[in-house]
Amino acid sequence: MTTPDIRIEYPEPGIARVMFARGDNGNASHPKMLGELRDAFLALADDESVRAIILAADGKHFSVGADFAFLDGLTHQTAVEIKTTVYANFQGAAKAIYRCPKPTVALVQGAAVTVGCELALACDFRIAADNAMFQESWIKLGIMPPLGGVFLLPRIVGLGRAAEMCLLGRPVKAEEAHRIGLVSEVCDKEALAARGMDFARDVAAIAPLAYATVKQSLHRGLESSMETEWQANLPNQAMLLGTDDFREGLAAVKERRVATFWGR
Repeated sequence: MTTPDIRIEYPEPGIARVMFARGDNGNASHPKMLGELRDAFLALADDESVRAIILAADGKHFSVGADFAFLDGLTHQTAVEIKTTVYANFQGAAKAIYRCPKPTVALVQGAAVTVGCELALACDFRIAADNAMFQESWIKLGIMPPLGGVFLLPRIVGLGRAAEMCLLGRPVKAEEAHRIGLVSEVCDKEALAARGMDFARDVAAIAPLAYATVKQSLHRGLESSMETEWQANLPNQAMLLGTDDFREGLAAVKERRVATFWGR
């Protein structure tokens, strides 16, 4: 899939890279672009040959937020039009990334503002270039973060820092983002793509059924109780214990070798 806005690459077997392709415009987003991003992640989630997905961007910035021409148009749309046309794409993209059962990692250089920040948050992991900056500046426009940030940020960085980002629109640069747990690591901007590939190779080697199950459990745990998790984890663990991947993992540990998982 290649469009003027989104490009899917397969740099090596098992790894897909979804690229924002509007680098000359700061990868500013609009509904069609986000609809394509949603469709890309849904397709990759169903592609059995893909074991890990990188979300990255051309150009200086990951994404500077929504396109201003698009924002201007919103002032003339009704609430119903916004819900049915805009957020079917914007929220649809965030949902597709967040719900993807496969490992997802965002590689962030430059600005990740509003929509860009929220899409990075929807990924399992974030690696930042040393020039990265995250900002939930929706409130400066008189609106709110609608794609999951107000739910995820307090759980990732704590309520106080999430309040500073969402209520004050405070930008967070790369080193601080690492210190507060917003990103997994920081690297030189020139090394970002290579580091992302190394990370993707590592997570692609993880048993896929176990990864999907644990990821689903972590997400469910954000909204449930300990008792609910104990009950849900019994059938999930029973299923995983019956897989070839478990037998391979156990054998690899006993034989002191690297396991090869098949997702069965």
